[in-house]
Amino acid sequence: MSGRPAADLTRLLDDLGATLLELVHAPESPAAAAGPISAVVIHDPVDEAEVRPDALVLGVGVSGSERIIRLLGELGEQRATALVVRAPVPPDPQLLRTVEQTGVALLAFTRGASWTQLTALLRALLAEGELGGSETETLGGLPAGDLFAVANAVAALLDAPITIEDRNSRVLAFSGRQDEADQSRVETILGRQVPERYARLLSERGVFRELYRTDQPVYIESLPASAVTMARAAIAVRAGDELLGSLWAAVHEPLSPERSRAFSEAAKLVALHLLQQRAGSDVERRLRADLLGTALEGGVGARGALDRLGVADQPMVVLALTIAGQHTPPAVVSGAELVNERQRLSDAFAMHLSTVHPSSAVAALSDVVYGLVPVPHQRERYAVSIATDFLDRIGDRGHHALIAVSPVAEDITGLASARVAVDRVLRVLRERGSPRVAQLADVHVESLMLELRDLVVARGDQPTGPVARLIRYDAVHNTDLVQTLRAWLDHFGDTVAAAASLYVHPNTFRYRLRRLAEVGEIDLEDSEARFAAMLQLRAVVTR
Repeated sequence: MSGRPAADLTRLLDDLGATLLELVHAPESPAAAAGPISAVVIHDPVDEAEVRPDALVLGVGVSGSERIIRLLGELGEQRATALVVRAPVPPDPQLLRTVEQTGVALLAFTRGASWTQLTALLRALLAEGELGGSETETLGGLPAGDLFAVANAVAALLDAPITIEDRNSRVLAFSGRQDEADQSRVETILGRQVPERYARLLSERGVFRELYRTDQPVYIESLPASAVTMARAAIAVRAGDELLGSLWAAVHEPLSPERSRAFSEAAKLVALHLLQQRAGSDVERRLRADLLGTALEGGVGARGALDRLGVADQPMVVLALTIAGQHTPPAVVSGAELVNERQRLSDAFAMHLSTVHPSSAVAALSDVVYGLVPVPHQRERYAVSIATDFLDRIGDRGHHALIAVSPVAEDITGLASARVAVDRVLRVLRERGSPRVAQLADVHVESLMLELRDLVVARGDQPTGPVARLIRYDAVHNTDLVQTLRAWLDHFGDTVAAAASLYVHPNTFRYRLRRLAEVGEIDLEDSEARFAAMLQLRAVVTR
């Protein structure tokens, strides 16, 4: 067993320096320059997020010396490690003095890359192991699952910039020295994905076909006309018969036999790390699910679970995310597709909530993804805006996601009640398919009706009184008196609107209305009789 390298500023710059981040200035103190990093926080001047000590703060939209200096001062009081702003940074001596005074390092984020991409990279790099302990196995002398360390090791071995990519040409990790490669490699790193035009060229030349049918390195000539001015050496990464991804090196010439053997051995090592990373992610998900489930139950273990999740002693809301289509028949949507889609949404939801509050926790329990978010006191609408913003960001990409929002739980004892409330809301959303986001106050009546229907089914209650008489009459005479009563009640006695809903003439509808009053022996002028009939039609007669 060997400890994983600490998440600090030095390691961050080793992995991302030159390509994405440039150190503008760091405090002269060795301890401050090393810069331990505990979390990544996105700065929002309108709705300030909590900044943990030793946090790395992303100053999205922060520019100009005055604004940067002011923010550095605030972060210094909160003991943050570093501030990242978009390049270029003004050459202002006062900026450097402020860095020294506050102890907060200043980094510049390259133009052309998105903050979302940087956030994803930082989350991968700063895997702190809070849930799994501080010790991690090593594979090949490198921390298990640390793909950036692996990429740098392979780069040193081959003396070439390296990327590790998945089966869809998405970049999982990359080495340093990417500035030595060509424009296509820079675009690939910035976008965390091989650009489509390059991928298409490789596909047309049969590169992927050759790459995936052999276990030996494949050499790809440069394509100067398409900005691929350096050749590539690539090799598939496999675990048995399963293709996990590929390893790519930007090279000036074909690999020698020795380097080819080293590249092949490196691919085997990458496979082990990918498998370890996948296994570690699965273990972490299961552990977080167990902790969040324990916390939501509100029992004796809730306090310990919340402490381990880092969300204890603060007001919280529970968000419940589900996919409306997950109850669609298998002929329409396969179970595997729904599981994969729910996992993708769960990962995206976790990332979204972490940018809102660093102590948020997310886990999938059965077919629901629960999120626990600390919020200001009595700010349910704040949580609704968080949920709405997430759904707006992901859009409707073949799924219809819904989010229920609980009331604020002021302490641990209120958390179990919040879970019950959010489940009630989620049930209504599933039944109706809308709205996309709701609180209990929005759907309280519908929730009560569903619970009443459950009680009716459990007791085996059958329609009685006027409604029972109308049902029997319709069955014998093939009439629509129950439907007529339902339409009239739904339209609050508006005969014209009710008739239109059934596509019949108002006079015909009035005749049916008089007939159902006679057959059902119901006084439609009696408010109690109307309420009793409406309740039976909603809770007892379900068709």
